[in-house]
Amino acid sequence: MAFDLQPHLKGELIELRPLTPYDWGELFAVASDSLIWEQHPESDRYREDVFRVFFKDALKSGGAFVVIDKQNQRIIGSTRFYGYDPERSEIEIGWTFLTRKYWGGRYNREMKDLLLAHAFQFVENVVFFVGETNFRSQKAMEKIGAIKVGTATRRYGNHPPATNVKYLIRRTKVDG
Repeated sequence: MAFDLQPHLKGELIELRPLTPYDWGELFAVASDSLIWEQHPESDRYREDVFRVFFKDALKSGGAFVVIDKQNQRIIGSTRFYGYDPERSEIEIGWTFLTRKYWGGRYNREMKDLLLAHAFQFVENVVFFVGETNFRSQKAMEKIGAIKVGTATRRYGNHPPATNVKYLIRRTKVDG
């Protein structure tokens, strides 16, 4: 069975649907808050020219989503699947951001639970890469049970390569 990189996923609080070109305005409005990016390796992603590159790459990836608050139907962020590797039984979840109103609580947890449940239908391993000085996101990874497994160098947009911390969540076997 082929990995569906852009399913429409629904939870109690949020839904994830595939990113479209029509989402530009609403998603940029969320991303234009500079405090979202202050610890990120691409700390100027709040700028329109920088976010345009991010948005174009997200569309091109074929695995990007917008995150929608089910209560008000507003876009509150984005995330994506990336780098599916059937040989290693692995997929990455990343490029995730939420508007600050939704930080530190149930929304990120539900988003990750929806993505992980979908991914584990196809792979054994899900990886995450977080900038080495992005302590907020590192804490969020640990909160959902991800294990730090090393570092990797990643490139973001037109910025020089940056060191990232690599996290892993493995599918757990359920005896039935």
